[in-house]
Amino acid sequence: MDGGGRIPQPLMRSGQSEPAAGAPAAPRRACAWRRASTRTIGTATRAGALGALERWALRHAATVWDFQPPRGAGVTAAILVILAGAGYGVVRGGHLSEVIGTIKDIRDMTANAAGFRITAIALDGHKQLTREEILATAGVTGRTSLLFLDAAATRERLKTNPWIADATVQKLYPDRLQITVRERKPYALWQKQGRVSVIAIDGTVLEPYVAAHLTRLPLVVGRGAEARAKEFLDLLDHYPGIRDAVQASVLVAERRWNLHLKNGIDVRLPESDVEQALAMLVSLDHQKNLLSRDLAAIDLRLPDRVTVRLSDAAAQARENALKDKAAKKKAGSV
Repeated sequence: MDGGGRIPQPLMRSGQSEPAAGAPAAPRRACAWRRASTRTIGTATRAGALGALERWALRHAATVWDFQPPRGAGVTAAILVILAGAGYGVVRGGHLSEVIGTIKDIRDMTANAAGFRITAIALDGHKQLTREEILATAGVTGRTSLLFLDAAATRERLKTNPWIADATVQKLYPDRLQITVRERKPYALWQKQGRVSVIAIDGTVLEPYVAAHLTRLPLVVGRGAEARAKEFLDLLDHYPGIRDAVQASVLVAERRWNLHLKNGIDVRLPESDVEQALAMLVSLDHQKNLLSRDLAAIDLRLPDRVTVRLSDAAAQARENALKDKAAKKKAGSV
């Protein structure tokens, strides 16, 4: 017993013996207690968070269930669904351009009723194209409103016509339109694979057919001839005697030119030194009337010689003449 009359209790639990002297002390359970406390606090934290989430969900669920859509929302949604279906049907059916055209007509009718109808159209610069062709290309009709006419787009549409090199479009409010065009000039006729077209000086095909007043233009033939026509025809202009005798200038294999003359003679020109060959041809014609003879071809492709081929009739006549000469010579010797 201690001094207070209490029986002293052992510091060790029953079943445990006091460590022997000098033995190491048993490890304490402070670390295990800390781990247990940590698990308890973590569980409590998660439970608290879940509780807060449940309370937030219940509050907002009540708010969602109490939501009332604005008046007319159902009708609006139905209209949108109908419009979406109609739009899909228009696109799938290929009627989009018709619908757009109808909308533009309604728009122009409204503007025309407000005083923006086009009552006067002034055209300038056109010679080959008619007034109707220009207005059709520009897309200007009797229903077109000046207010909604796009001048830049109209100008670009006009330039899609190969005859029109450039154009200006001016809107003069409230009801007048000014269109000025700069046309390309017809320069030559171009034949390719048996089809003749009218071309401009830059080789642009102006018309896939030949009007009667354009039949006197020079004719070039062959693939690529339309792009090289100006260069060669300008050179040919230096020799008007030959130029006037030419029926067609034929580009051979996109490398060199042949001249088909009106009298049927074919003049074969070299790839290079074409001007020198033409000068030689002029000289031979002046000296020996070469272009007036009954020839089929004149070959100028070699720089140091000129080769000619007689026509069939001339060759036959020459052959007969040689036979007669031989016969007379034989008779004379007898």
